[in-house]
Amino acid sequence: MIELPRDRMDQVIKRFEMLEAQMAAGPEADAYVKLASEYSELQDIVGKVRELLAAEGELADLEAMLADRSLDKEMRQLAEADRPAVDERVEALQQEIQILMLPKDSADEKNAIIEIRAGTGGDEAALFAGDLFRMYERYAAAQGWKIELISASEGEVGGYKEIIATVSGKGVFAKLKFESGVHRVQRVPETEGGGRIHTSAATVAVLPEAEEVDIDIRAEDIRIDTMRASGAGGQHVNTTDSAVRITHLPTGIMVVSAEKSQHQNRAKAMQILRARLYDIERTRLADERSESRRTQVGSGDRSERIRTYNFPQGRLTDHRINLTLYKLDRVMQGELDEVIDALISDHQSKLLADMGTHG
Repeated sequence: MIELPRDRMDQVIKRFEMLEAQMAAGPEADAYVKLASEYSELQDIVGKVRELLAAEGELADLEAMLADRSLDKEMRQLAEADRPAVDERVEALQQEIQILMLPKDSADEKNAIIEIRAGTGGDEAALFAGDLFRMYERYAAAQGWKIELISASEGEVGGYKEIIATVSGKGVFAKLKFESGVHRVQRVPETEGGGRIHTSAATVAVLPEAEEVDIDIRAEDIRIDTMRASGAGGQHVNTTDSAVRITHLPTGIMVVSAEKSQHQNRAKAMQILRARLYDIERTRLADERSESRRTQVGSGDRSERIRTYNFPQGRLTDHRINLTLYKLDRVMQGELDEVIDALISDHQSKLLADMGTHG
């Protein structure tokens, strides 16, 4: 049987009941929204804890019956027949609660900014970057999420040299955070006449979208330059200085947005800058908390080769968890659940092992 922190379970139930009472008392709208948000976060775990307490009560009753020597043979047989199923239910609920009580990544419920850049491989890398973006678009659609393009720089023969978009919806960052890293593709490029297999790569970065309350950017720490936005081939898209480049002086991070509206460009560039600075801060804190970067939440070292997409064999391999699937066509259609669920399970196992080590 798993040892669960009973005092913490009691605290969670008390807090949940208190929130319930406060919501029933009819608070102001703003206060109600905050209470409802916390209430919904606790709902799953409280439901499981209550199920566990009921199952443990049932198990205790069965054990008391079996310990009663005056129990007739038929009743004893019934109790003995019921016990394995109740035992199994208790164990399953304990495991579920253990996972629900793992330390939460505060960014898990946030929206995300996804940046895909063509790496080694020239035109083929840009085409692959486009394929990856469409894969995430389809996955997002299946999850009921919304994708909005922030900026895109198209490749010479298609695809993207770089594409940046926001993904919004429930639990976006929790599911996409393990996608950060180098994605390698092995296939015969459309641009290749000789039928030889080429290897090229694209880099994916997934950043939690940061609110102004998450990260404070001081006006004196940024320099904003406006430039003429140019289209493909260098021709001017318009005659106004609409493109915006924001430089964060303390870190040297530079963000450019070159759509048609200067006002929108400034807002988009600030959105990306906030996300990048928030990501740096999260990484710094995680490094401080963790002796080993292996268990860092959503670490995604962006220089690490995380996955290979082998088209001739229809094979996808995630190198971090030694997962190989022979359904590459379906994965490229956005069927990413199996890969993402395996990565989340692996991460949870590491957290559990880490908790066990540090008692």
